[in-house]
Parts: sequence; structure tokens; C-alpha cells
Amino acid sequence: MTSQTLREARKYEEASAKLITEEKRPSFHLSARTGWMNDPNGFSYYKGQYHMFYQYYPYDIQWGPMHWGHATSKDLLHWEYLPAALAPDEFYDMDGCFSGSAIELPDGRQLLMYTGVVKERQKNGGFSEVQTQCIAIGDGVDYEKYEKNPVLDEHDVPEGGSRFDFRDPKIWRKEDGTYYCIAGNRPADGSGQILLFTSPDGFEWKYKKVLCANNNRFGLMWECPDFFKLDGKWVLLTSPQDMMPQGFEYHNGNGTLCLIGNFDEETESFTEEYSQSIDYGIDFYAPQTVLPPDGRRIMIGWMQNWDTCSLRAVDQPWYGQMSLPRELSVKNGRLYQYPIKELEDMRGKKVSYENVSFSDTTRLEGIKGRKIDMEIEICPADAEEIYTKFAIRFAQNENYYTSLSFRPHESILKIDRKFSGSRRAIIHQRRNLVNSKDGKLKFRMILDRFSVEVFVNNGENVMSAVIYTDIDADDISFIADGKVCMNIIKYDLN
Repeated sequence: MTSQTLREARKYEEASAKLITEEKRPSFHLSARTGWMNDPNGFSYYKGQYHMFYQYYPYDIQWGPMHWGHATSKDLLHWEYLPAALAPDEFYDMDGCFSGSAIELPDGRQLLMYTGVVKERQKNGGFSEVQTQCIAIGDGVDYEKYEKNPVLDEHDVPEGGSRFDFRDPKIWRKEDGTYYCIAGNRPADGSGQILLFTSPDGFEWKYKKVLCANNNRFGLMWECPDFFKLDGKWVLLTSPQDMMPQGFEYHNGNGTLCLIGNFDEETESFTEEYSQSIDYGIDFYAPQTVLPPDGRRIMIGWMQNWDTCSLRAVDQPWYGQMSLPRELSVKNGRLYQYPIKELEDMRGKKVSYENVSFSDTTRLEGIKGRKIDMEIEICPADAEEIYTKFAIRFAQNENYYTSLSFRPHESILKIDRKFSGSRRAIIHQRRNLVNSKDGKLKFRMILDRFSVEVFVNNGENVMSAVIYTDIDADDISFIADGKVCMNIIKYDLN
């Protein structure tokens, strides 16, 4: 039975979505059907296609009581919207259906596991959100909430663990057919921890242990965890709130963290070996991964920053988009990300130049656009004399541009959108320490109307940022202080 709340949301989103033309959206990044989108949820492969659910408030372009939006795709680049999957309509989730995950059950049904939220009045007169883990079961379009919800609540959290910060379950099936689930929680020390739960059938859950504790090392509360085996290692992804910078490795605010190590399945113990940011740009949070039948581990994040949500046009009918899907690998203790190979099928007209030497501002015939895939290699034109700075300006017209600049002597790559047309004094730039020798650098840059993603050194580092510059600003120019030699291949994306 579909509730009245969900029926109204479905009716509203269908009518509103008709008013948004294709040109007003990203071309191949999933955006909110209408209204507001944040974290990816339930990223899964089910009945021959990818399913992406997402945190959703259809009625406004600002965050509101969370629903689950829903879209499907065959290639992760062309999306079809389905009716909203969940709405806050039960006593245990009346103030929001928060983030979670999805899995196919042995009987062919799809199980969604999500965080139900209820606001509770506190003694001081304010409200806190009680968070529990809940289940809904469905067929890929319609989902029915489990009659025994919630399946995990404050009684399933270890001593000292908060019932107000207990969310974002990520579920997976073990080889023996039983289930694991992890969730973020705040322990007594005020930082974050990842809890591990087990279940024989996906319905009856019990607490097992703390899989990983923050101990106030990386920010505070850890949100949106994901945990998987990759290239012989185990990878824990999470999004810490209130981070402090550590050199160029982490940025202030709500950031991303990747821990790489080993997991002993007998003792269910995770041992950390390496740590890093997932994305070094401005806009990337709450990533989630899927393992499709072809064995690739693919990740998508919310391409946005909580501290920059005022960066948007007032009359915009949708807000929030997902990142490019990225294929993941682990090499030498580092997470590598690369755009999914399906993107290459969208490549159209090709323009390339070799050994272009310049030492000021230059433009190249045929190098422009806002839906492009561009590979660039730079090095000093004279090996004896390394240039001081290289920059590329894009989404450019007489008034606006966003830039990517590289200073070889510091090995720092910077993204900067302060001239992109924003009227807000928010985060406009981020710097990233990259691997570069003798002024050589290689990167791939993907533009899609309202965003840029830069993959450095075959995916060793990634920087993502949204830009809301008028779509007609499509010029690209190159600037050098000192003499640079550049190879460039640009494809239009169709």
C-alpha cells in the first residue's frame, strides 16, 4: 500500500519534472528530478540495471524532510527517473528517511535498509533526532516498509554510543549467504566510529563490534560508511564531519576519508595501514560503491559541499547532482579512481595538438566547450628552465571563468572558481599536492555543463567542483609563466 505522503510526492515530482528542460540539467551526471538532492543511497545492480536512490526533498531546492528519490541506468551515464521510493510516513521515520543501501535477496526481491528519523523534544526545549535502522522490500519500483521496523535502535548500539548519531547503514552479503552491515555512530568521546552488525537473513540484526574508531583523528562524526575488498586489500570509505586540515591532505569542513588495510573475517577485525582523502576538490561527499556482475568496484558521490549550498541560481528548479561514476583500484596503498570506461562511448569529435609551446596566454582552434573530455600533458619546453606556473581557464567568456593552475616548484594543483559568477563569499578554491617530477604533469578533465572533474596522473588524485556559470561561457584558454610544452586531446561528449 502506497501512503498518502508518498502518493503526493510522486504526483508532485512528476508534474514538476515536466517543467525542467534537458538543457537546464547536466548532460550525463544524475541530478535531482526536481527540488533538492544530497547523498547517494541504495546504489545497486538489480534486474539487469543500475539503481540509484538519493536523499531527496521534491518540494524545494533546500533540504527538507528526507525522501528517497529513484533513478535507473544501463550505463551509469544516461538516467531514467522512477517514482520516489520512500517518504517519511511512519511513526519511526516521520521526520525523514535518511541514507542507506540496497541489496537483492535470494528470492529476487530488493531490500532497502535506511535510517529512520524522529525529532524528540529535549529538556532544554530544543529537538534532537532519534535515528534507527529500518527496512523496506520491493520489486525495483514500489517498496513496502517492514512490519517489524526499526530493525536496529538504541539498544543495538554499544555503551556510550549516541542514539542521535546512528545512521547510514551499508549492507552486503557474505560468501556463506549471511549478511553484514556497517553504520556510522558517535561514541562518548564525541568523534566517530563505525559499527558492525550481522544477520542470517537481512531482517534480524544484531550488534557485533566496533569495526573502526576515529578517536578524534579525522574530524568528528563519521557518516556514510562503505566497506569492501579491492585488489587484495580492504577499503573503508567514510565522510567525517568538522574536519581540520592536515597539510594538503584534508580540508576544513565535511570531508572524505579513505582507510586502506586488512580485514580478518575470522575475528572480524580491521587493521588500518594507509589513509587519504577520496577527493581533493571543493564538491564531493558521501560516496557509495556498487559491485556489478562484471566485477568492477564503481563509486559515485554527491558532487556538492555542505558549506556551499548557497551557490546556485535563485530560480533553479533542481539542486544537487552526483559525481561521475568512477572505477576504483588500489595500487601501492593508494586509492585510484578513473572515469568509467562507458564514458569513452560518448566521445564524438576529436581535436588534438602535439608539442604546443607557449609562454603567455594562448587559445587553440577547436578547443572549447562545456561537455568535453580532455587529456592534457604538460612539461617544460626547456628541461633546463622549469616554468613557474601553468593554468587553464574554462567555462570562460569576457566576464567569467574557472581555472585549474599548477605550480611545479611546489607541486601544487589548484582549482579556483571565484570568477565563475558567484555572488557568495563561499569556498572558491582548493589546493592539492600532486606527484610531479621536473614540471611534468598529466591529467584528464571532464566538463558537463555545471561541473568539472580532474583526474590527475591516471586517477592518483581527483578534484571535483560544481560551477554555475552561464552555459554560453564555453571558451578555454591556456596561460604560462615561463615556457610550457603541451599535448592535448579533446573530445566532445555526445
